Amino acid sequence: MRIGIVTAILLIGACQETRVPVGPMPGRPRFDGAAAFALVEKQVAFGPRVPGTSGHSAQLDWMVARLDSVAPEVVVDTFSHVTAAGDSLTLYNVLARFRPEASRRILLLTHWDTRPTSDEAQDPEQRDVPVPGANDGGSGTAVLLELAAIFGATPPPMGIDLLFVDGEDYGPTIDDMLLGARRYASTVEALEARPVYGVLLDLVGDASPRFLQEEYSVQVANVVVQKIWRAAERLGYAQAFPNLVGDRVMDDHVPLNGVGLPTANVIDIEYGPGNRYWHTPEDTPQNVSATTLEMVGEVVTELVYSGG
Repeated sequence: MRIGIVTAILLIGACQETRVPVGPMPGRPRFDGAAAFALVEKQVAFGPRVPGTSGHSAQLDWMVARLDSVAPEVVVDTFSHVTAAGDSLTLYNVLARFRPEASRRILLLTHWDTRPTSDEAQDPEQRDVPVPGANDGGSGTAVLLELAAIFGATPPPMGIDLLFVDGEDYGPTIDDMLLGARRYASTVEALEARPVYGVLLDLVGDASPRFLQEEYSVQVANVVVQKIWRAAERLGYAQAFPNLVGDRVMDDHVPLNGVGLPTANVIDIEYGPGNRYWHTPEDTPQNVSATTLEMVGEVVTELVYSGG
């Protein structure tokens, strides 16, 4: 999901020279983009992951089993929501905790549900078709699931909470979106070990990536933004992570920032040429790149294993 409000793109620093990607830093675990891409394909094979559908249930079972095999703690938070149209939804936030005893923690999150309608499809007859969700839902989930395998094999230097939120993309209006993030935000004050900051991954699989610094993140969580973009620069990914501020995006980081948990959104809001794949039936694995998934996974791996 992404809802952009058009703003001027601002240069906030000197133009960076193009660098050749250097891959994982010495001593860092390697993130496998091909393995992450296979996880995208697996999710899409379940069918749409719209709350209340068989694909949603199948992915939940598969995802929890996969996390149970690598994480010391996995918690499924079940909650309900009645939409403006009167639909009753049963939703599930899934939280996998690594080094649960650590007091210093980082939150990494994404949404795992998919949109029930292709409201941006050019063909009006396709607009009632559920979105396949390879990039919008599938990409961020694949990256976090692959990171879970890394954290299970090589414990991170601090506590890590991986949060897979549900009901982000139900809609059609914002009142019936960001549901899982709002649910988690309502619990933050009572958390025994509150994360020091969060990183949201959304739409992170486009074949031609350009991750601008999302405007709201820069305004309220700029320290986090700079950590992420410096990690990307160290790996030689300055071209894909330019030092530019882009659009303001209404996304899962907004409720978290609203309760004082500084969270930055890593998002490429232009999905495909002219944004033609976003919220359409064309959001399929063939329009997702293993190379981009690997790049994003490497940036988060570098962020974590450099000490956050």
